[in-house]
Amino acid sequence: MKTLGVYLAELLEDYGVDTIFGIPGVHTVEFYRGLPNTRIRHVTPRHEQGAGFMADGYARATGKPGVCLVITGPGMTNILTAMAQAYADSIPMLVISAVNGLGKMGSGNGHLHELKDQRRLAEGAAAFSHTVFTPADLDQAVARAFALFSSARPRPVHIEIPTDIITMDCSAHRGPGAATLPLRGAPRHEPLGEASALLASARAPLLLVGGGAVDASDEIRELAERLDAPVIMTVNGRGILPPGHPLSVSANASLPAPRALMAESDVILAIGTEIGPTDYDWNEEGPATLNGSLIRVDIDPEQAMRGHRAACIIIADAAETARELLSLVPSKGSRDGAARSSRARAAIARDSLNLTYRASLAMLETVRQTLPDAVIVGDSAQPVYAASVAYEAERPRAFFCSATGFGTLGYALPAAIGAKIGQPDRPVICLIGDGGLQFSVGELASAVEAKTPIIILLWNNFGYGEIKSFMVSRQIQPIGVDIGTPDFTLLAKAYGAASERLEAPDDLARLLSEAASRNVPTLIEINEASYVEAKG
Repeated sequence: MKTLGVYLAELLEDYGVDTIFGIPGVHTVEFYRGLPNTRIRHVTPRHEQGAGFMADGYARATGKPGVCLVITGPGMTNILTAMAQAYADSIPMLVISAVNGLGKMGSGNGHLHELKDQRRLAEGAAAFSHTVFTPADLDQAVARAFALFSSARPRPVHIEIPTDIITMDCSAHRGPGAATLPLRGAPRHEPLGEASALLASARAPLLLVGGGAVDASDEIRELAERLDAPVIMTVNGRGILPPGHPLSVSANASLPAPRALMAESDVILAIGTEIGPTDYDWNEEGPATLNGSLIRVDIDPEQAMRGHRAACIIIADAAETARELLSLVPSKGSRDGAARSSRARAAIARDSLNLTYRASLAMLETVRQTLPDAVIVGDSAQPVYAASVAYEAERPRAFFCSATGFGTLGYALPAAIGAKIGQPDRPVICLIGDGGLQFSVGELASAVEAKTPIIILLWNNFGYGEIKSFMVSRQIQPIGVDIGTPDFTLLAKAYGAASERLEAPDDLARLLSEAASRNVPTLIEINEASYVEAKG
């Protein structure tokens, strides 16, 4: 007998799924019956939140949807934080869960793992949530999910299957297999004409690019050069222009210098960026001043109407739109773009980098020089904030973090595991603080077990240093921030990983090279105070 659970494994393989992150439970074992007959790899985290973060990191590093299997009830509530981070950053993630059987779900009688309304709970962090009742229903729900990932704003999708439906006999069901998926639309002629006219007449054009444009880097670079326009890249858009490009402004758009660039520009082309507060108003000073005409290119028509009002809106794929604009906008020579970019970069270096940020960026520069093809996965920690301010990623999908968007702690370790599984031939760096690491330290076991030799750069300030500084600045007596920290080097070894303690900043390149040559994860502990003092 082929059960619905077995059929699900076959269906996911048809859609090209090669990895699933999940923790088996009594309510989901039927999902696992069919996995040995597929080529799908299963990775077991130590917590369902870790499963979600692994899927997130896998998706960001590869561009493919990350897939999770979780149990009903606590499995679902545990993964919600990871779903919310992915929702905030528009990351494709498919979460498949069990739910109590028919007559038991939402009954209020207290069945194992019963929630009042699990589907509605998941809806708050998903593009949609769907309960499956028949094999044909499963076909349609999975097709809808992958259609959304391929053609719309790619946010998490939740599909739940009642425990008695999972075991349903599907032997007679001849499903259609993977559907032909829609692609993101090409831009319409009329708004393209409006946009090209505005850009052709611009005296001081500017590009704002975000995570929705990471697969359009070649087109955007050529368009920026055609327009001689500075390019401000949000955190999720880093690497669209490479390090050292004369038009690159790889910086937090909330800083005074990028805001000044926006205010002085007469035409602003925003591609794949929601122009949201965590990128453009981090300090909560109010929206940036845009004196020029705004052109928005977005896949989400709803998002295009939020925030700044645009003079022209193009709802279409980022790369397609950039290619069309290239065919329509003539080259008009210099518009002072390189000089404007250079002034902004100089102002950021002069005015927006404290000692800790300078030391952090020096550390990241060492990482990039030593391991130039590395993927850097950041948590919410001081060096990640520094990277958000001014780090130049080598290429798209080479740097991402949880410090913007939803802003979770404990993200970087499991997300780095997912990124390494998706990009096994590239070095993957987990950049995390001691507080954040303790949120998900159990995933060290997952990294060892999954044979993912990631490099963990642990920035240790022995507590919640950022929060403590903020409390002091507000004249609040610090409480709850001086937390106990273990000996992380011993802890890593206990899990089967290698570990080192950085004694001198100049040793970092050597330790990175040694770590990259190992076949097990390596934790390198960096004492924040000592490192900043040495670099300062």
